[in-house]
Amino acid sequence: MTGARSKRATPLGEFRAIDVLAKALGAPGPNSSVEVGIGDDAAVLRVAGERLVWSVDSSLEGRHFDLRWLSVGAAAARATSAALSDLAAMGARPLAALCALEVPPRVTRAQLRAIGNGQSKACARAGCALVGGNVARAKDFGFTTTVLGTSKRPLLRSGAQVGDEVWLVGEVGMAALGLKVLQAGGTQSNAQRTCVRAWREPRALIDEGLAMAGRARCAIDVSDGLASEARHLATSSGVQICVEAEQLLATCPPTLRKAARELGCDALDLMLYGGEDYALLATGPARRRPPFALVIGSVRAGKGAWLAGHGRLTRLAGGYDHLA
Repeated sequence: MTGARSKRATPLGEFRAIDVLAKALGAPGPNSSVEVGIGDDAAVLRVAGERLVWSVDSSLEGRHFDLRWLSVGAAAARATSAALSDLAAMGARPLAALCALEVPPRVTRAQLRAIGNGQSKACARAGCALVGGNVARAKDFGFTTTVLGTSKRPLLRSGAQVGDEVWLVGEVGMAALGLKVLQAGGTQSNAQRTCVRAWREPRALIDEGLAMAGRARCAIDVSDGLASEARHLATSSGVQICVEAEQLLATCPPTLRKAARELGCDALDLMLYGGEDYALLATGPARRRPPFALVIGSVRAGKGAWLAGHGRLTRLAGGYDHLA
């Protein structure tokens, strides 16, 4: 129309998009078996007295992985581990997995065998099997993995209480630095190669998640960066999550410190904002802390996620957004 100014749509971002979809879908009906729906690491259904824990995760070539830096079999294993990590965060025991596989016309028999072997390896580590799925033709490779588990008392994001400790299970920052190493190219030091392996071969912390059930009050997997996940816990629980910089740095692996110095990166920044480590972030009372959980902060009255260091509080912002 003459004289009219066209309006460009503003990108929603991942979490606003999820909110729009959740409102459009509405709440489960009164007779539904859904116990926990959209908004956590996985959904929980109560069926015949059992709590079934379901999650789905997509890994797409060109968005989540680049075949210049890892094989298609390694990409398949990574995708499977990423989906299984959601069960770990819920304290659920994996039962089985399904995969909707997208393959380009150029796919070879060897690549298909490598995909199956990668998925089988990741599932075997978690104690389950990939039992089926679907195959479709696409421009590039893609893996959409659905996982099913069971838990008597699933860990949610909404259970943090004022006075809880904040626990880190696993290492953070290694995968992010490993990706930077690959992007930079060139000769890699031993420390850098270790970080690259952390990015290429993540492991879902199933045993640790199971051990935290009954000890932790809430948990989330650190796939999009610790800062982002801390905000999710704070929002879901209606509390303030305070990460102590000194305590977090005390958990920094020597390998990460060395590789970060070599590349001129800040280790603390990698630990806060790097993703794809699939560590677990949880809260709970000190008396119930598992021996493998490291204290990196505390739960306080208030809102949001904050970093405490050098005598001041800094709001934690940023993290990976799948729709950015």
